[in-house]
Amino acid sequence: MQLHDSSAQGPGSVSPSEIARFSELAERWWDPAGPMRPLHAMNDLRISWSLARLPAPADDRGTRRTLLDIGCGAGLASEAFARAGFDVTGLDASSAAITAGRQHLRHHPLPAGSGPLAYRCGSAEELCAEGAQFDAISALEVIEHVTDPAAFLGMLATMLRPGGVIVVSTMNRTLRSLAMAKIGAEYVLRLLPVGTHEWRKFITPAELGQQAVRAGLRIADIAGMVPALGGWRESRDLGVNYIACLVRD
Repeated sequence: MQLHDSSAQGPGSVSPSEIARFSELAERWWDPAGPMRPLHAMNDLRISWSLARLPAPADDRGTRRTLLDIGCGAGLASEAFARAGFDVTGLDASSAAITAGRQHLRHHPLPAGSGPLAYRCGSAEELCAEGAQFDAISALEVIEHVTDPAAFLGMLATMLRPGGVIVVSTMNRTLRSLAMAKIGAEYVLRLLPVGTHEWRKFITPAELGQQAVRAGLRIADIAGMVPALGGWRESRDLGVNYIACLVRD
């Protein structure tokens, strides 16, 4: 069932201006040379790092574990997690992005052995209201776009089963990130459309750690992500992009 676009709901985690901006890019989401090429470039690292820290895709009885990919866009990460064997729900408030994700999945079916993948247009608030629960949650390049990062992380924690894992990737609020991820990527190199990011909304690792504690989570691992020849690589440098594993004990 397709829900209405959450951007019309008013106050909540969803920012209408952010959803409108990404909806305009939806048709070219899967184009590796298009406006989402930075996500394509870093996706292998994001997924491999996440899979090394998430629970196994299936339990001892062979039952697939559930994974929520929130802010999934058109499904770059959602498809990868399904190919790894998870039962994936891809959630995004942009109906245009969800439509693009469904179309890509229709034209490029997942290989045999993959887990199921279902896309849904909606918000974290809606899932919380339904009492939805997941074994794992991915929020990749999402938290810096929501209206209230602390409240958003709290909602994710309520949807995570005990022992579950949340993987968050985002950008640090430093002068380097202002120069590289904002000015450089958007205005100089034109790697991203102008206005994609708001530097003041970037989140430091310390802030993420504080928000995690308030949500009943702890950071179990954290790493920097830096561009490298042919893709991205893991680094100890958290100065611009980083990825973190949050656990609910």
